[in-house]
Amino acid sequence: MHRSDHRRARTVRAAAAAVRDGVRADAGEGPLRRRPWHANLTQNLLTAVLTTASVRDKLASGSSIISIGSIGAERRGGSYGAAKAALAAWNASLSGELGPHGITSNVISAGYIADTNFFRGQLTDERHNALVEETHNKRPGTVEEIAETAYFLASPGARHITGQTFHVNGGAFTTR
Repeated sequence: MHRSDHRRARTVRAAAAAVRDGVRADAGEGPLRRRPWHANLTQNLLTAVLTTASVRDKLASGSSIISIGSIGAERRGGSYGAAKAALAAWNASLSGELGPHGITSNVISAGYIADTNFFRGQLTDERHNALVEETHNKRPGTVEEIAETAYFLASPGARHITGQTFHVNGGAFTTR
């Protein structure tokens, strides 16, 4: 797997040149520190946009773009929530552009996933318990559940699912 900093177009182009079999674009970083708007939008939105733009001409019918969003798009104010909400809006637009070419584009909006570095070791037991209590199934999500959702969205069984945001959060945020 190739890892690179996708906040600058030059490094995104270099990473795209190295792509052979697939792309994984993670747009995200934990919101614990107050960050300037530009930095948060760059880290949580622009990285996905630039990565996708850099490989767009390499995508064929049957390809899937899967972005990692956050429950923060629904719950948080400020630049982090705005960036994650913009990621979902961009995804819907991208789906309209690429759908006619047989390319799907979706967002996995993750809720509280315990085994990540999202909170950078700063999550208190009280906050952990509050996040778990918000869920309907009374547990945090797992990295494996996010991966399985991505696997499904990239599978042939999901070829007619595009432009959607999938809330993988144990019911902490629900839609109709």
